Amino acid sequence: MTLAQQLVTIAMVALGTVLTRFLPFWLFPAGKPTPPFIRYLGRMLPPAALGLLVIYCVKDVPFVAGQWHGLPELASMALVTALHLWRKNMFLSIAAGTACYMLLVQFVFV
Repeated sequence: MTLAQQLVTIAMVALGTVLTRFLPFWLFPAGKPTPPFIRYLGRMLPPAALGLLVIYCVKDVPFVAGQWHGLPELASMALVTALHLWRKNMFLSIAAGTACYMLLVQFVFV
């Protein structure tokens, strides 16, 4: 890349960062009520993101074939579900599920 291309790239990245940081505050100032659609998105996006994460994590798991039939994945998903129902803390659930899965595949289901 030439120096001009590098400068334009840096400027565009900086502009994109500034716009994504400031745009919500410009569109939804503190004194005005939040539009119903934005409140709806705030309620629906976290479960949707978690659903996408679950689908992505189990899309290639051989539940019917293979030696363990997806047991590490199923055990970790059960732990995540139980922890989330008990503590209602998404970070704790995801972190514990990840740690459980890593321990199972490294030490138990070798």
